[in-house]
Amino acid sequence: MEQAAPQGPLDGVGVIVTRPARQAGAFAQKLGVMGARPIVFPAIVILPPKDRSPLDAAHRDLAQYAAAIFVSANAAEYGVPQSPWPAAVAAFATGPGTAAALTDLDVPGVAFPDQQHDSEGLLALPGLSDVAGKRIAIFRGDGGRDLLGNTLRERGASVDFVTCYRRASPTAGIEGLREALGRREAHALTLTSGAAAENFMAVLDPASRAIVAGLPTFATHPRIAATARVLGLRAIETPTGDAGLIGALLQWFAAHPLSATGG
Repeated sequence: MEQAAPQGPLDGVGVIVTRPARQAGAFAQKLGVMGARPIVFPAIVILPPKDRSPLDAAHRDLAQYAAAIFVSANAAEYGVPQSPWPAAVAAFATGPGTAAALTDLDVPGVAFPDQQHDSEGLLALPGLSDVAGKRIAIFRGDGGRDLLGNTLRERGASVDFVTCYRRASPTAGIEGLREALGRREAHALTLTSGAAAENFMAVLDPASRAIVAGLPTFATHPRIAATARVLGLRAIETPTGDAGLIGALLQWFAAHPLSATGG
């Protein structure tokens, strides 16, 4: 007699994953292990910068910097040079995910905030408190907040913003996403970027937007949650990283099982 396949704590839960493609796979795999059904739709497409010359110059002069800051895993993947990391250059990341990406690229001794994984958390680190006269590179995508660089300049540092990737809106997979929503296969939405929230809602037709508005939306930062609420979503703020999102999903669906909600 065949035994039924073991059910995970998120058995049957359809979770929309909006991360860029490079980060979406690992998170989707973790969801699958718990029985969830990941619906992967990268709401931001990550591309190389149109003009690589500033990035190439930063790589060439990297040893002249006292520190290099990477604001995201994408910044790590697109911003770390292929040559060995200069031992005298301190590396900083916004959080454990970005730090792990840097470590995988052979960047040693990466420092990151224990709690607040953003610019404010970075600015509270001892290694970035006394920076007068030091040269610092901030690797990031096109645009973004200037708080980090402006504050470091106020502290006396010379700061270079280095654009190492650019963001684009998705053009593929939209019809499949709409069909999945129409079949009520999605039960939760995850967001790790305010821009992803905006792009995601922009590609949906009115009927799909109405369906998404009824889903619990798990956002990994207060600013992302605020953006989601402006867009009409039921935002639930979670701790950062995969663990924070998965923990929030487990808590929510333990209290709101699909069998009780008709999912």
